[in-house]
Amino acid sequence: MKRLVFFAILILTGCTNYGQLQFVSKLPKKLNEVSGIVPAANDTYWVIEDSGNADNLYRVNLKGELLQDVNIKNAKNRDWEALSRDTLGNIYIADFGNNSNKRDDLVIYKVPEPTSEQEEVRAEKIKFSYPEQKRFPPKARDFNYDAEALFYASGHLYIINKNRSTPFKDHVSVYRVPAIAGEYIAERIGSFKTCDDRYWCQVTGAEMSPDGKTLAILGYGNIWLIESDLENGKVLSGKMESIDHGASSQLEAACFLDNNTLILADEKGSGGGRNLYTLQLSGH
Repeated sequence: MKRLVFFAILILTGCTNYGQLQFVSKLPKKLNEVSGIVPAANDTYWVIEDSGNADNLYRVNLKGELLQDVNIKNAKNRDWEALSRDTLGNIYIADFGNNSNKRDDLVIYKVPEPTSEQEEVRAEKIKFSYPEQKRFPPKARDFNYDAEALFYASGHLYIINKNRSTPFKDHVSVYRVPAIAGEYIAERIGSFKTCDDRYWCQVTGAEMSPDGKTLAILGYGNIWLIESDLENGKVLSGKMESIDHGASSQLEAACFLDNNTLILADEKGSGGGRNLYTLQLSGH
């Protein structure tokens, strides 16, 4: 409750608290609703925006400059909520935002990473559904089919749901689908507990570290680090550490700069935002 009151004060006063985050730069003015970020070449990053925005990938640098704008063909931005990439040069755009839990057209777009000269690329579609969902929408107690977090590991794409159930449940589920074009029923591989606050504990992003040993999961109030063992096929293999990042803005995108540093982006809000940040994980 204290934190919610603090957040309300920040909104009313127009202030932004970065907490443990280190401010890097403002994002370009046209990118007010960044919802996903992955590394690109030469210290640049690909980003997307969520529902109501263009069907585009944007390349930015750490100075906050817009370097490239690429249209994604054979794709539609109904609610793009996450980005990931594999080791073969493919980028995955997750169109699985589902606030009302009534969508039956969830899809992840797979595109080859654009070259610096390309203005458009064509997407393949990885369509999927959740094995437990039988009603669209389900009853309020089963509002478990919205998601904003995606990461790639060992040939699969992993989806972490954003629990919107009433009454609120403090566990989230992890699903996976093959990183190959097709239509799938997602496989539920496990779950974990975040925390018991309906707002601060919702998952808004995720990414695996370059060495495959740490899964970082982003929330509005926390970052959770889970030990992974990809060599033995275990994504959720070890202990989980929770970091209260202390920021007050709407953080919805995260990726690794290196094994010990996260790059994060937030949406523009009444209290600020539309920024890039770093967070050092060593020492936590």
